[in-house]
Amino acid sequence: MIPARWRAFLIVLGVVMSSWMVAAQPPPGGGFDFPEEEEEAPSWSADIRAQAVDIGLVVAFSALAFTSFFRKSVTLKYVTLVASVIYVGIWKSTLISIVNVFGLFGGNLPPFRYSLAWYLFAAIAFVSTILWGRVYCGRICAFGALTQLMDRVLPAKWRVNVPRTLERRASWIKYGILAFVIVYFIVTGNPGIYPYVEPFWLFGLHLRTPMLLTMLVSLLIATVFVRNLYCRFLCPLGAFLGILSKVTVFRIKRWSECKTCRICEKACEWGAIKGPEIIMTECVRCDDCERLYADTKKCPHHLIIIRKADILARRAASPVVTPLPDASA
Repeated sequence: MIPARWRAFLIVLGVVMSSWMVAAQPPPGGGFDFPEEEEEAPSWSADIRAQAVDIGLVVAFSALAFTSFFRKSVTLKYVTLVASVIYVGIWKSTLISIVNVFGLFGGNLPPFRYSLAWYLFAAIAFVSTILWGRVYCGRICAFGALTQLMDRVLPAKWRVNVPRTLERRASWIKYGILAFVIVYFIVTGNPGIYPYVEPFWLFGLHLRTPMLLTMLVSLLIATVFVRNLYCRFLCPLGAFLGILSKVTVFRIKRWSECKTCRICEKACEWGAIKGPEIIMTECVRCDDCERLYADTKKCPHHLIIIRKADILARRAASPVVTPLPDASA
């Protein structure tokens, strides 16, 4: 028989163990109810450090693009186009899109704090359009860069030159597409129409449905024969930047001789010159006409100046004949 004191001890021990086991049961939600430690909110400096590489690459690429633009270098221009396809297109797939235009009408834009590199990229596209025109279209957009490189490497004999009158009418198609997709988004609130009007998704290797692939292949085949087909006639983002370029600050210089000369108009691959007028909504600042302006052997402005200077020099060098006095006088 167990002594009374041992029975009391066992009863107390049983009560204590039972209480401990009940307290140790997990709460109904699962897991033990340990007090949560409060995590410190990340600081702005930490977010900037985390995105420093992306920000640095945007700055470096933009420096290359605008160095080529200001120096009017053909070599640097094509280096920029290759860099755009590789960096902006294949690697990052961060092209400005019509979806971002939807964001201005109530759509979702990327969160600013965690997308600093993208907002810097977008700001460069916007500000450069205000200052100089559609520089983004001419050397920063990866798809535009791809089609310009295609035009460079494909045989010129394959190319079909669109008549100027048809080209100017066809250039209005992209403005109709822009109006349509904006109205569609405002009415439906659905941005899902974008892959059907923009081929930029090809760089991200997604959305590969049979219909979209058929549309993309058809567009690329057509681009083999009609240079920069999408950019000139179909791109809604290009139309949006074209409207914005109407307020461009630093426009392309024109000489008085441009009223009668047609050299630049014939050389323009974008149909952006009509007589003495630069059509800023179509101009992508490709530099072709600006290099012609500076060419002293091709531009009539310089040829006329050189000719006048030569005539004046000859007159100055020729001896002045002083008439002899009249002997009969």
